[in-house]
Amino acid sequence: MKVRNGLLAGARGLWLTLYGILVSTLLFTLTLVSLCLTLLGIGLFTTPVLLSAVRAHANRHRAQAMAWSGVRIPAPYQRLPARRGGIAGQVELCTTLLKDPATWRDIQWLLVNLSVGAVVALLPATLLIYAVWGPVLALGVWKPIVAADGTQWFAFVPITGQFTANLAAATGIGFGVLGLFVNPTLLRWHFALSEPLLRPTRARELALRVDHLTETRHDAVDSSAAELRRIERDLHDGAQARLVAMGMSLGTIEALIETDPAQAKRLLAAARADSAEALTELRDLVRGIHPPVLAERGLGDALRALALRMPVPVEADVELPGRAEEPVESAAYFAVSEVLTNAAKHSGARRMWLDARHTEGRLRISVIDDGRGGIVFPAPRSAAGTGSGLAGIERRLGAFDGVLTVSSPAGGPTMVTITLPCALR
Repeated sequence: MKVRNGLLAGARGLWLTLYGILVSTLLFTLTLVSLCLTLLGIGLFTTPVLLSAVRAHANRHRAQAMAWSGVRIPAPYQRLPARRGGIAGQVELCTTLLKDPATWRDIQWLLVNLSVGAVVALLPATLLIYAVWGPVLALGVWKPIVAADGTQWFAFVPITGQFTANLAAATGIGFGVLGLFVNPTLLRWHFALSEPLLRPTRARELALRVDHLTETRHDAVDSSAAELRRIERDLHDGAQARLVAMGMSLGTIEALIETDPAQAKRLLAAARADSAEALTELRDLVRGIHPPVLAERGLGDALRALALRMPVPVEADVELPGRAEEPVESAAYFAVSEVLTNAAKHSGARRMWLDARHTEGRLRISVIDDGRGGIVFPAPRSAAGTGSGLAGIERRLGAFDGVLTVSSPAGGPTMVTITLPCALR
């Protein structure tokens, strides 16, 4: 695994260097020219296009930082105004972009990325290149080079003969072995170098936090109202209707008990069956509000029980050494329940896997199925039905700062990951 990670980090570092220098230099130069042309009016049309390209480049770098090194860099951008046609709309868009502090921080990052960032990203690849070039020189390639240019330096080793060439080969192999161990760290340093400029400032972070809390508060209120309506509807259409029917049956039995005991006996049996069904429906309703196993045994046992009830076989691996707060457990349980139910109904899966554990102050639950995949999330407006159930789960988790991520290539497998910040007690 270390060998694979070291080689992969070297290849990624080389890509980041070449791609970063090329794209960052091009965008930095064109953006500066466009900003100068803004005074002439031409930049009003070119600057928004170039700044959008800069943001796309920065967002790609943020995604790579998370995927390749686990460095999370949130996007700090202010919301852009609704698109309007004409000169006025173009001026408004350009002004909004230029007033956003994140725009200028992105431009500073371009300069860092094409200079110091490129050097740091090149280090992992350099260590691996030395591991190849050293032995190549020792095989005899050093002779024409030394004959033409005199002493050939390999890192800190001067090559003047076969002995020093062999020493260079040993040094190169040593660099390569070192790279297998340190390359992932060097790649992480590259992304850490970008983080101060690409992440939100403290003020912007607080503003984004307020926006997020406002949005999740509305979602929590809407979810609570929808849940109350569901409970009310289930009571009205289920247990309440059965209890009313049972009351009418008891009135009939009271009238028939002396004149037609046999019929009264049959009605009593039916009323008893209705009472049993009403009790079952009430238990199901209570379980839908807060399952008893969740209240009594905690989230770990509740998830195992949930996996056993699924129509598709679910292999559960749950390691939770304690209990979270009750609202967090409830949100996680119902989110997993909906994910498993949706997968069993719609994915065509023959097997599912459930993994739940608590690490670094976060509850992480992954549900994997071997179904057909192809889930689009977040769903575009033109395909609102695709993944719309996941949008409801995301809103439920948002009230607890939870995150829902979906990986679902066409043909499968599909992996849905739920992350909730919480502490176990």
